[in-house]
Amino acid sequence: MVLAFTLTSNAQDKMMKDAVVKTVSLEQTKGEFTQKEITLKEGAYIFEISNNSVGHDVGFVLVKKGKDASNPENHIKSAYVTKAVGNNKKEQSNLTKLEKGSYVYFCPLNPTPEYTLTVK
Repeated sequence: MVLAFTLTSNAQDKMMKDAVVKTVSLEQTKGEFTQKEITLKEGAYIFEISNNSVGHDVGFVLVKKGKDASNPENHIKSAYVTKAVGNNKKEQSNLTKLEKGSYVYFCPLNPTPEYTLTVK
């Protein structure tokens, strides 16, 4: 996992104006993410998803642990990549504020297992 720090001026999320935004880079290969578990601090994140020769488009879904991950109503929509990630390409999500707790992430297009993201 690579964390990069930048300042946000994203009008979409004015409450986080001048906050430090961290980028979480995740890589998908055929049938899996290479990062199996992530631990982060509370804060604002952008997820950058890389498609490493999967052979078709991939995506990213983040859900609060304990909720039905198969139900799109439970997905954290801001964490979706802004468009499907083409083969050997990268795409980013919108700004996503994470609070303490446990989450699961996965790709329904690849498809991958559900992995754990913990926010402390």
